[in-house]
Amino acid sequence: MAEPAARLCCLGWDFSTQQVKVVAVDAAMNVFYEDSVHFDRDLPEFGTQGGVHVHQDGLTVTSPVLMWVQALDILLEKMRASGFDFSRVLALSGAGQQHGSIYWKAGASRVLTSLSPDLPLHEQLQACFSIHDCPVWMDSSTTAQCRQLEAAVGGAQALSCLTGSRAYERFTGNQIAKIYQQNPEAYSHTERISLVSSFAASLFLGSYCPIDYSDGSGMNLLQIQDKVWAQACLGACAPHLEEKLGPPVPSCSVVGPVSSYYVQRYGFPSGCKVVAFTGDNPASLAGMRLEEGDIAISLGTSDTLFLWLQEPTPALEGHIFCSPVDPRHYMALLCFKNGSLMREKIRDESASGSWSEFSKALRSTEMGNGGNLGFYFDVKEITPEMIGRHRFSPENREVPAFPADVEIRALIEGQFLAKRIHAEGLGYRVLPKTKILATGGASHNGDILQVLADVFGAPVYVIDTANSACVGSAYRAFHGLAAGTGVPFSEVVKFAPSPRLAATPSPGAAQVYAALLPRYAQLEQRILSQSQGLPE
Repeated sequence: MAEPAARLCCLGWDFSTQQVKVVAVDAAMNVFYEDSVHFDRDLPEFGTQGGVHVHQDGLTVTSPVLMWVQALDILLEKMRASGFDFSRVLALSGAGQQHGSIYWKAGASRVLTSLSPDLPLHEQLQACFSIHDCPVWMDSSTTAQCRQLEAAVGGAQALSCLTGSRAYERFTGNQIAKIYQQNPEAYSHTERISLVSSFAASLFLGSYCPIDYSDGSGMNLLQIQDKVWAQACLGACAPHLEEKLGPPVPSCSVVGPVSSYYVQRYGFPSGCKVVAFTGDNPASLAGMRLEEGDIAISLGTSDTLFLWLQEPTPALEGHIFCSPVDPRHYMALLCFKNGSLMREKIRDESASGSWSEFSKALRSTEMGNGGNLGFYFDVKEITPEMIGRHRFSPENREVPAFPADVEIRALIEGQFLAKRIHAEGLGYRVLPKTKILATGGASHNGDILQVLADVFGAPVYVIDTANSACVGSAYRAFHGLAAGTGVPFSEVVKFAPSPRLAATPSPGAAQVYAALLPRYAQLEQRILSQSQGLPE
């Protein structure tokens, strides 16, 4: 077998909130190199905590632009010191934390196109930004701008139908609007606005990289059906915004060759291609190799669903993005705050803190839990917006408590029933070929995964996604090389490591949960109506 340095490969990058990461993936889809630079540990001079600055109002959250640039410098130097052979890199792509924005100062494009290979990037780009601390996904200071944007297009649902999401504080259009309103001078001196993803790609390209469709649909600015900027949204946010954003491009686009800076300084081949970077969530979908009808569920502190959709139905909850691997299709994202922390609380209360006892309770209770249903939200949930614990008997009477084993199954069934109901609300349908990819801490519990398989009526697989955004970016780089020939993404990654089958639906599960799903949805609506003081 050839030595790693001799392998033809693609690089996948991830510019996340806390670090910059890289992987090298060879033509057989094997990861043979990975490394990272952690902002707090490796760049303490920027004074961040978790890679961000939280401002006094507790709502404004920013990251220093030059910190990302310097992290890239350090990582490339580490790769060179390790003997990594850059001359074998065919293409590169990457991911950036979604929604964050970078503001290039007038004249920055000239600097980008004339970089000296004798100096690191961060020394040459110091004067290139009109804003040095830029808003990131954790920022929630733009409520006023969100309401203004929704009002401008006819309401929250109208905005969701247009852009895939109602107005969210972290979404880029609202952040741009705030900067224009509160710092008009900096806005007027900005010649280009990038997402974190297109900013990172611009560093490799040596010129401004366009925003890709998938990450662009996390801005409240892109018409997801037509894949063009929504003029009503642009006008509601800031003047001259379209020219500052540039035209969006398909996510599999080769946007150009790598800058001569990398050829001369590190030995990249001059023919190395840069494939459009995308958001970290879309890149993770690529890394998990979802196909039409598939669903990925991350069972972590919060639970997150990634869905592959052909015909989405935008709603007031969740997000619809353009697919990062197929411009004809879409991906959806749903987030549930009450994930593993809620599972751990019920484990402690009803299973003496033992996962073994927790699993035993799931095995000893029947599918459907005898008709007992539960809602468990100790913190205010995102999907749906409710809080509190609510338990219902088979006759739909609210009851104060369940026996311990019934409580445990009610929690797990309720969590997965909610996920299926809200996924279907966005247009998701279980297909005969559907598979579920489970990741995160709870994916190690086979009994929890069995309930997941039963509720969704689809087999559950587990996959290692420790670097899913990075690996997905490398896969997308390979796909970018082949995209002009019409080769589908699934064909490019068919030799990648296969996920492991963990659970298949139990006999009779489809009938049990077909009856419970509409009941659960009706009870959820009943709780919501009661909390809002509305008639049921």
